[in-house]
Amino acid sequence: MADQAWRVLIVDDEPPIRAELNYLLKQDGRVGRIEEAGGATEAVEKILAFGPEVLFLDIQMPGTSGVQLADTLQKLKKPPVIVFVTAFSEYAAEAFELDAADYVLKPVEQDRLEKALDKVENALNARRPAVAEPVRRIQGERNGKRTYIPVTDIAYIEARADYASAHTETGTYLVNDSISVLERRLANEGFLRVHRSFLVNIDDVRDVEVLKPSGLMQLKLGRTDASIPVSRRRATGVKKQLGLA
Repeated sequence: MADQAWRVLIVDDEPPIRAELNYLLKQDGRVGRIEEAGGATEAVEKILAFGPEVLFLDIQMPGTSGVQLADTLQKLKKPPVIVFVTAFSEYAAEAFELDAADYVLKPVEQDRLEKALDKVENALNARRPAVAEPVRRIQGERNGKRTYIPVTDIAYIEARADYASAHTETGTYLVNDSISVLERRLANEGFLRVHRSFLVNIDDVRDVEVLKPSGLMQLKLGRTDASIPVSRRRATGVKKQLGLA
């Protein structure tokens, strides 16, 4: 089942066919609100106002054809997933060139429609951004001994050429990754790049100081009692993250 019922738009110039497809779609729990349009112009209006995730689209319609409409919709930032519904099988190759999820021949049967909706579900799932797995710990070395450091124990990370030092309350660990790699890995774990040489655990910031006369910022950390400089280029972003802007 879908996480949320889909908004669906049926585009066909024949009202009886729209009504039949509407009825069949309502039998599937993945489908939510359904709107109808009798042609390409009305379809565009409905798409802009209604924002359907799924479009069931007839190919042969007066004026702008379904293929032409589908080609135009590909220019949208988030075009709907398209299923072509038509009485003519010869358009199949052209339809799939437009990345249609499926191509269903009229008259539409419930079993065939279910298979099309399965393909729609796969297409929608493929568009969802991958959820990054949380990083619980990173590998480091101290006194010649390799160990795993819980990410929550790290107060800040300092660049050391192609390596980095992870500073904790109990000591410093050499990490066999660059600070840029660690910045990407820890982006969702509360770490913020405040300087080309420093990555800071936001939860560990206890105070913000502005140095005179330079006006440069530095962050006072809790567990390590370290003072970390903030570069001018990154100052605005750091203030926003700390709720100071």
